[in-house]
Parts: sequence; C-alpha cells; structure tokens
Amino acid sequence: MGKNLVIIPTYNEIENVEKMIRTVFELPRAFELLIVDDGSPDGTADKVKELQKEYPGKLHIEERKGKLGLGTAYIHGFKWALARGYDFIFEMDCDFSHNPNDLVRLLDACEHGADVSVGSRYCKGGKVSNWPIGRILMSYFASVYVRIILWIPVKDTTAGFKCYRRKVLETIELDKVKFMGYAFQIEMKYRAYKKGFKIVEVPIMFTDRVLGVSKMSTKIFKEAFLGVIQMRFGLNH
Repeated sequence: MGKNLVIIPTYNEIENVEKMIRTVFELPRAFELLIVDDGSPDGTADKVKELQKEYPGKLHIEERKGKLGLGTAYIHGFKWALARGYDFIFEMDCDFSHNPNDLVRLLDACEHGADVSVGSRYCKGGKVSNWPIGRILMSYFASVYVRIILWIPVKDTTAGFKCYRRKVLETIELDKVKFMGYAFQIEMKYRAYKKGFKIVEVPIMFTDRVLGVSKMSTKIFKEAFLGVIQMRFGLNH
C-alpha cells in the first residue's frame, strides 16, 4: 500500500478548511494532508495547526509569506512530498468544488495503470453544478482550444483535481515549470503527456464554491490563452 498525500493550497479558507480536513480523514482509504497556506489573514493556518493536535502525523502545514500563486504552492508541495517518500500525490481545492470522496476514485485509477488521473468535468459522465452558462461555455471551449493547440488527448485540460504517481513528478523538471496561474494546470498535463505518461480522466461532478471567495479572474484566463501558444512553440521539454 502506497503513501498518499493530498496537497491543498489555501488563502482565506477559514470557512472550509476544518470541514475539508475532517472529510478527507474520514475517507475509507488512508490519505495524509499538506496544507500550503499563503499567509491567510483570516486565521486559516491557525485552524490547521489547532487540528494538527487531533491528527498527529497525518495533517501537515507549510506556511508562506504572502500570495505567491497557485502553481508555486503546488510546486512547493510536490517537492515536500517527493522528499518524504509519498507514492501518490494529489492536487485539490479547499472550497469543495472538488468532492473529497472522489480522491478514492483518482487513487484507484493510478493504482490500476494511470500515471496521472484527472478529475474531469468534460469526459463522459462528468458534470458541472452551480455555474452560470457563460462560465461553463468559457471553461469548456478553453479546454477545446487547449486540445487543438497542444494536440493533447485530455478533455478537461484545465482541471485542477489530479493524482500523480511519484515517478511523474520526479521526471518532470519542476523548476522548469513556467506558468504559475491558471495555465499551470495545463502545463503540468502537457509536460506529463510529452514525457509519455498515461493520463486517465475520471468523471466528477464539479460544484462551484458555496463559502468563501473565488480566485478566478479574466487575467488568469488571459495568461492561459497566451500561455498555451508559448507551450506549443517554446516549451523546453
């Protein structure tokens, strides 16, 4: 049985973090949690440290000063995980847009042959809940655009709910990952694909956050739009 680590970046997630931690630790498979907090002023890190007493050796926190970006939080977490011998390493949001119960299905996909499993909104069986139609269309066609430019056989190219076998993160040169915003998720899949790793999509129901504030913006989408062209023609593999 491998060691499983779920990495959750946080910034002002006090309304969600305790419930998320408890939900993950109640799952039928064993997962450890690493919270990477970017100096949340709302007390998110303090709540995690309080809960560490309840979950010794299973709940970990890395605190960083200031908002340094989603991609840098995951890269920090990946290096932390590799240095400590985890076998399966997960990315997940704290806001319950990703259902923690699906961690078990992502793990199962990687235990049965996938190198990367992706919680997918747009493969057969995948769904989106609570989103206005405009945002659904923007997200869906963003993924179509990425597939056309990068020739990558993944329907949900922008998904941020994933499981990696450790060999994937060992093979991808993490210090060369260029994009740290929305395009980070695309670049990680593209790098894994170009290295020949098997990517499997697992259908999920994606639910927009109920508590807290979304970090999405048009600036993030612009980075992804331009970043995909840079990846296609200039990425150093």
